[in-house]
Amino acid sequence: MPSVLIVDDLLSIHEMLEAVIQPTGFTTSFATDGEKALVRYKKEKFDLVLADIDMKPMDGITLLKQLKLWDPNSIVIIMTAYASTESAVQALKFGAFDYLQKPFRVDELIATLRRGIEFKQFQSERAHKGLAPTAKAENIEGRLTGSSPVIKKLIQQVKKLSAVHSPVLLQGENGSGKAAVAELLHAASGAADSQLVRVDCSLSSEANFREGLLGANGTGGTWVQQAKTGTLFLQHLQCLSLPVQKELVGVLRNTAQGFRLICSTTEDLEKLTDEGKFHDELFYRVASLPVRMPALRERPEDIPLIVKKYAGRAANPHFDANTVEFSDDAMAMITAYHWPGNLTELFQVISKVVTTTETRVVTSEQLPLRLRELKHWPTLAEYLAGQEKQYIDHVLHTTRDDKAAAAKVLGIDEARLG
Repeated sequence: MPSVLIVDDLLSIHEMLEAVIQPTGFTTSFATDGEKALVRYKKEKFDLVLADIDMKPMDGITLLKQLKLWDPNSIVIIMTAYASTESAVQALKFGAFDYLQKPFRVDELIATLRRGIEFKQFQSERAHKGLAPTAKAENIEGRLTGSSPVIKKLIQQVKKLSAVHSPVLLQGENGSGKAAVAELLHAASGAADSQLVRVDCSLSSEANFREGLLGANGTGGTWVQQAKTGTLFLQHLQCLSLPVQKELVGVLRNTAQGFRLICSTTEDLEKLTDEGKFHDELFYRVASLPVRMPALRERPEDIPLIVKKYAGRAANPHFDANTVEFSDDAMAMITAYHWPGNLTELFQVISKVVTTTETRVVTSEQLPLRLRELKHWPTLAEYLAGQEKQYIDHVLHTTRDDKAAAAKVLGIDEARLG
């Protein structure tokens, strides 16, 4: 039978919880404060921990933090007597599975415990089936092209996140590769026959969203059912209205979350939460593992590799697209451009150029006008410091060694150009 460690400084609570929990198939053990609970957990490793938030000398939040340090996969449910959600949201922020507000209903308590056990079983099944990142992470380096420090950091994050089931929040500009990372996480951590269910919150009407995600009784619609054992990917999460965000919190509380939840956003959700424009509880439920997606202009050293990769995907009626190359001046312009559309824009440009070129070497004259116009180039301050010399040489070359014009483009004093 699954085991529950109940942590509360009131013995009357112990007696009441034992009376209602044991008949439902759980074994119960008790501790009167956080310190004693931590000692017992390290010795016995319970399936669930049900802890009151207001205890001394170690309160429930401190216990939660310590348990997560000792065992990141621990399932901790917090009990709070406060009417507000402030303490509950704080618990979610530090990794609580869920919370219960006193006085709670018996059916609500048992349902929450069962959801915790289902989640625990899901974790065990994933470990048993060998779904750790080392088992299915071979394609991560191939998909996330580049050798820059920021892309190396992202690759390591994706590998680590593949080992856990907690929600992931992908934050970054449009076209920065959020969908690709979601697909990688799904492939690395999902079962072979599981689905990746995509929901674009910017396109779905509230009616469709409620039907597909919330369901008739708020316990999950068709999208939630399809994502079981797989991944539910909510794109542009910031587009949901506050009422729907609140309803989504209910779905996440009322489902066992056998699916992997991944959300993406182009905005700073923490800032929106602080401003009261995003539901605080939803934020901490989805943002326990935030991942910042770098913009393409932050990693210009990766662009030549990405260009080669994209060129190989194109189809040219005259010859094999894999043999298409870019002249030095064309590649310099491509690298210097600020790419507001990021990878999506780069792919569109390279695909069109490679598809339509009648020469094996693409020159700067074949590139779109926006890449060749100086007004579209970033200033030196916007460019990475490590690329300064390359960029200055390129601007000097394209301005025909007109130092005054080059200095104006670069935003620096002409004297710096020698």
